[in-house]
Amino acid sequence: MERDDGVAKPWPENDGITSVTELAPPPRGGTEFADLHAAQRLLQNRLAGASLPPDLAKEITDQLAQINAVLVEHQASEPDRLDGWRPDLPGRGHGLLPPYFIDGEDDSSLHGRVTFPRFYLGGNGAAHGGSQPLLFDDVLGRLVNFGQPGVARTAFLKVNYRRITPIEVELRFEASLDSVDGRKRWGTARLFDGSGTLLS
Repeated sequence: MERDDGVAKPWPENDGITSVTELAPPPRGGTEFADLHAAQRLLQNRLAGASLPPDLAKEITDQLAQINAVLVEHQASEPDRLDGWRPDLPGRGHGLLPPYFIDGEDDSSLHGRVTFPRFYLGGNGAAHGGSQPLLFDDVLGRLVNFGQPGVARTAFLKVNYRRITPIEVELRFEASLDSVDGRKRWGTARLFDGSGTLLS
């Protein structure tokens, strides 16, 4: 599934995961990393929803231990890492971040879409309360550092929860840069459901 601009839209099919091998070769790791990242997200979602018998749990644990033994030989330094440096992938290709896409941005604002999959379930069909601040911290960090001298770090982040944030539903967010005083930068982000109701 693709948007009009040709960027892959990773939901709602296939647990919110898509292959991007049909797209033009992306940076850092190519389509191979993009597909690996999609598989990682799918594993997170399936594991979060699994209730396994003990023998199967042990078998999968052994398989994951073998994969971990391979991965330890290929750890990269922070400047050379692939995850977190892929704006073409959900959540920049970072496995911890909610899988979001930015649809538009300028010097003082941005907006996009996010779907919190099963991995972020807190309870009763709602996204865990810590997942919204994670989204806000990342998109605000991008916005307040865009075109600004020096790097600003998060000093505080206040979240007002207005409504339950559902999982497995496409939501939209917006963020604005409110003021700048050197490295002190203030921004606001909001999360909405499909009807425009403010969630947080």
